This record gives sequence, C-alpha cells and structure tokens, in this order.
Amino acid sequence: MDAQAKPHERLAAALSEPLAEVDALIRARMASEHAPRIPEVSDHLIGAGGKRIRPMLTIAAARMNGYMGPYDVHLAATVEFIHTATLLHDDVVDESGQRRGRPTANLLWDNKSSVLVGDYLFARSFQLMVETGSMRVLDILANAAATIAEGEVLQLTAMSDLATSEETYLKIVRGKTAALFSAATEVGGVIAGARLDLVQALHRYGDALGIAFQMVDDLLDWQRGDETGKGFGDDFRERKMTLPIIRAVASAKGEEYTFWVQTIGRGKQGEGDLDRAYELLETHGALESTRRTALDWSDTAKEALSVLPQSDLRQMLMDLADYVVARIR
Repeated sequence: MDAQAKPHERLAAALSEPLAEVDALIRARMASEHAPRIPEVSDHLIGAGGKRIRPMLTIAAARMNGYMGPYDVHLAATVEFIHTATLLHDDVVDESGQRRGRPTANLLWDNKSSVLVGDYLFARSFQLMVETGSMRVLDILANAAATIAEGEVLQLTAMSDLATSEETYLKIVRGKTAALFSAATEVGGVIAGARLDLVQALHRYGDALGIAFQMVDDLLDWQRGDETGKGFGDDFRERKMTLPIIRAVASAKGEEYTFWVQTIGRGKQGEGDLDRAYELLETHGALESTRRTALDWSDTAKEALSVLPQSDLRQMLMDLADYVVARIR
C-alpha cells in the first residue's frame, strides 16, 4: 500500500476481505423480489462511491479486540443501511438535488420512493442486527436509530432560529452524525466481547470522531471547489444554523445582526448576500474558531483510543481522526 495513501484508504486495504463480504451482504439484503425500485434506488446511493467509513469502524473495532467471527460483517452492513436510509430521508427533507456529486434519488425518482426505500433499509438493518443474537447490540443500534431521528427533528426545529445555541448545535450533531459513529465502534467492541472499559473507549472515540467530522463538513460548506458534492454556501442558502454561523451571529451587532435576521431568520437572500455572509464569518474568526474546535474533538478521539492495545488498526483509527480535520484546506 502506498505510504502516502489516506488513512481511510489504508484502513480499507487492511480490511479488504471483510469489506468485500459487507458489500456482498448489502447487495443481497437490499434485493426485493416484489419491488425492483428498492434495489434501483438503494444502489444509486450505496454504489455512488462512499468511503464506507462507518462499516470500517465496526470491523476495525471488532478485529482490534481479537474478533474472528462472522457478525462484525453483519453489523458493518447494518450501520451502512442505517446511514443510507438517513441520507435518503435527509435529501427529501432538505430538498437536495445533489449527493456525492450525483443527482439525488428523490430527484431521479420522487420523494415517496426515497422515503419508502429508506424505511425498507431501516427494516433490513434491524433484521441484520437481530441475527447477531446480542440484545446489547440491538439496544445500542436501536438507540442510535432513535437518536438520529431525534437529531434530525431538532435540526428542523432549530432551522433559521438565530437564538440557536452552541449547546443545541452539539445536541444536533451528536444526534444526526455522531450517534452512528459511536454506535458503529461500540458494537464492534461488544461483538468481540471486549472489556467494558474498552467498549466505552470505542464509544467515546466514535462520538468525538463524529462530532469532528460534522464540524469539518460545516466548514467545507464554505470552501470553494470542495469535492464532497456540496455547493459553496449550501447551508447558508438552506438557512441552517451551523457552528460557523452561530458564532458569527453571536458576535454580530447593528447592521451585521440585521443582515442575519434578513437572510437566515426571514430567508430574504439576494445577490451578494452569500459573499457578505462569508466576509462576516472571516471577520469574526468563526471559520478558524470552528476549525480549532474540530481539532479539539479530533484530539479527544485519539485520547479515547489510547487505552486500547497498540496495533496497526489502532494507529489507522488515530490517523483517521487527524485526517478528518485535515480535509480542510
């Protein structure tokens, strides 16, 4: 493997055999004898070239704790199904037209198909997790699914609310993003029969990694020429109270605050407003302070892993925490 390869690429290479099994299981379980639209819609998103970060986290967490059984593959497929289901639903809620550089499923088919296929994938995920025979695994992933939905609803209610606090933002992020990261790592440790303190450390790692990941995603929204498939300033146009905007609003007075009331609060956005928003974020250091906060969460993730035995997989997960933040140019 190229020494210059990115951490997730090195992780994918190290776990290539079980990841191939995950892909095979995903394709087998997203099939539908009676509704061919289900695999059509599912494959459009699952086959779009995602990095499979969450399934890799599950397999890595299990194998670094000595697991050699079959169920880490089941759980890796489970978390990918949950993730894909939430993306299908998110694109409907956000009225998105692009995901991973391609048209969204709701644009190519319709909202009803996206919602119903997402529901199908959620059901499939529960079938897979039940097959492990572990009530603890079922409890973790069922709680994660509920927390994700809760986070999405909280984000919906906080949308365009200038009074949204950093505390509320963190609750949203822990729900919509970090909950599945932490569940992915935690169930890997549980299925491996790891000690409680190690399972808890894996949970903390996934939680901190997920928070850093989302904060960086919020920053990438303000980065021109980004490769994530998002457009520059999409969150501003959608009036989402992300951390950079929350911090800029907190520093705003007079004309600046009026600007945020008009553009985010009332949704009255005109030509030049996006550039003005970016200027205010830069003026008040909101982008740089968010980057520093993301770095702090990355450090928290690495610190959590420090209690696990040294191994190549542990080092790759450490490097992944660094890489998540290094995505910002």
